[in-house]
Amino acid sequence: MPHHPHWTAWLVPLLYLLGAAVAAALPRRSLWQALACASGTALGVALVGDLSHLLPAGAIGPHNGAAAAVMTLIAFLGWVIARYSRGNLAGEPGERRFVCALLLTLAGVSAVVAARNFAVLVLAWAASSVALHPLLTHYRDRPAARIAARKKFLASRLAEACLLGAAVLLYRRWHTLGLTALARLIALHGATGADMQIAAVLLAAAVLLKSAQLPLHGWLVQVMEAPTSVSALMHAGVVNLGGYVLIRLAPLISASLPSQALLVIVGGTTAALAGLTLLTCPSLKGRLAWSTCSQMGLMAAECGLGLYGLALLHLLGHALYKAHAFLCSGEAVRESTRVRMRPAALPRARFAPLLALAAAGALVALSAQMWHTVLHAPAVPVIALLLCTFGVATLLWEGAGDRLTRGRNVLGAALAVQLYLLWHLTMTQGLGVRSVHPAPLLAGYGALCILLLYAAQARLWKTGRAAWPSRLYAWAAAGYFLDEPVTRLVASRWPWRDARSPHGRLGQWLAQREGGAA
Repeated sequence: MPHHPHWTAWLVPLLYLLGAAVAAALPRRSLWQALACASGTALGVALVGDLSHLLPAGAIGPHNGAAAAVMTLIAFLGWVIARYSRGNLAGEPGERRFVCALLLTLAGVSAVVAARNFAVLVLAWAASSVALHPLLTHYRDRPAARIAARKKFLASRLAEACLLGAAVLLYRRWHTLGLTALARLIALHGATGADMQIAAVLLAAAVLLKSAQLPLHGWLVQVMEAPTSVSALMHAGVVNLGGYVLIRLAPLISASLPSQALLVIVGGTTAALAGLTLLTCPSLKGRLAWSTCSQMGLMAAECGLGLYGLALLHLLGHALYKAHAFLCSGEAVRESTRVRMRPAALPRARFAPLLALAAAGALVALSAQMWHTVLHAPAVPVIALLLCTFGVATLLWEGAGDRLTRGRNVLGAALAVQLYLLWHLTMTQGLGVRSVHPAPLLAGYGALCILLLYAAQARLWKTGRAAWPSRLYAWAAAGYFLDEPVTRLVASRWPWRDARSPHGRLGQWLAQREGGAA
């Protein structure tokens, strides 16, 4: 295999940085051409540059193929979002600020993937967060956007403080922050000792903060005032970084039971509660935001359970789905009209969710046994099969009284299971992303959270809103009021003031919001 210098891993982020510098100097009429050129060139490098050779070998976590997949995903999303933004935002005020901030954010995100050193990874992650801030406040006259951006800014700085603490502890123990060296030392000596356990917990806490987990989730569901392309970038490419960092630092997390417990408890709880909340949201973007919060919680729980291959699949699938969902959100009215014009649905079978769960369980178990016995594939952890069962079961609900639809859904569920087992085989034997067996209590808690969400969805699928007790519905629709203390705390430390008003438009908006809630 030919040797490539390590700096070639930085071609993609350097292209974005160069594009930002050129866009800052070009006249206004050429801004979008610079954005298209930079994003298209970066995508070409990611697709044909053989990133499995370019990215750091032997780094903590998976083989280079996983990093190459994430880098290609980032470049593809950047190219799509750049094309969408040109048609959506061309001619608006603040074009130059938007283009430069978008390219800088993409540069920071791709630099996280290319990083060979833990300190560089921390700096790149912080840079992507800082560059994202002007995108969230693109419409500066909207108080809601500025409040949400401030909460995200403070949560990100707190996360970076945790990362710096973890870096200090790692350096004091091993006298290096190189990811290759850390991987070798952890494999040789383990991660025993209070300092390593604290470092792992700090890393897990930083990822949870960056991923908008409860109770510091409010900023993610309140940044809908930003342009649609910014929402797509944030939900599909920026928030997902937490999952990639956990996969990259898998040996450290796997050696620390407290960090795994933190990820499973916080992530599983967020997945369940945010999943219930999105069922009460009347707006499409609100449902998408709560869906991201829930999916990031599930991804964190998967990493805490040692299911790193499943987490990587989750990361790639969620990013593509969420980018498409946000960029196509303008079609929501047309789709809702088509739904209303459809014929009335057939009566729903009373025990359809239970029957679907049993059928999905049998399908997953038989398929896993076949792959293990016939194809000699590595055994899949039981908790992964259980999560796959709950996911597949939901595919069997729709059309429970329609024979044609039921047959189509069964075939789709069977295909989905085989694709997942193929992915597991590829991850373990091809890319080196191996799962570890979780502690029984953590696996039980994760399964309980998914079961709770499944039961709630099944109940609502059958009876609709009537299944909700009125008080529970009010609490779920309000996000369990978890964000209110955070908003007041941030307001007390960072008052909402505007120089054009003695009280500030932000302060007035917050007062109206609290008055309406009261």
